[in-house]
Amino acid sequence: MAGDDPGVIDHDGESGPRDRLEQEADRAVEQFDQGLVDLLSWILDTETRARIFVYLRKHPGSTSEEIAEGTGLYPSTVREALAELHDEEKVERRKRESAGAGNNPYEYTAIAPSDLVGGVAGQVQNELNAVFNLDRYLGDDEPAPPEGGDDPVTITVDDEDAEDDASDEEDVGDDTDDELAD
Repeated sequence: MAGDDPGVIDHDGESGPRDRLEQEADRAVEQFDQGLVDLLSWILDTETRARIFVYLRKHPGSTSEEIAEGTGLYPSTVREALAELHDEEKVERRKRESAGAGNNPYEYTAIAPSDLVGGVAGQVQNELNAVFNLDRYLGDDEPAPPEGGDDPVTITVDDEDAEDDASDEEDVGDDTDDELAD
């Protein structure tokens, strides 16, 4: 009986609750992925570069051919974008090692997201400071900048993993001291 199995389509042609939940989950993942690509498109300038960056985060050490196949982008488009991303230090590359005598293509790996955000934060900080100091740059009289310089806006990006590692090391030291006290 179709009603007993949540994954079976019933006689009215409608799917069961399990199928509907799976469809909703798939749709949510697609929307999340597209939202992430949209955000990265803003950071990396184009959707093509964003798709390549996401692919490389999922598949580090990929060649341009593998990236083209995995993203559905033209190989020439991928090679051009990779060259730009490498020049901008947003991806790293190294020659793939092979046992045979043949072509050793480059393997690409995207930088850590925290490094990418750190670079963007610096650019945004500079632009915000330029706007903040606009009147002074235009020669209008404005109060002197606060002590510490011309940069009233400061953006700091903390690498959560580095903080977690540091706090874990502190915890380990504390535990050892506690055990010695017992």
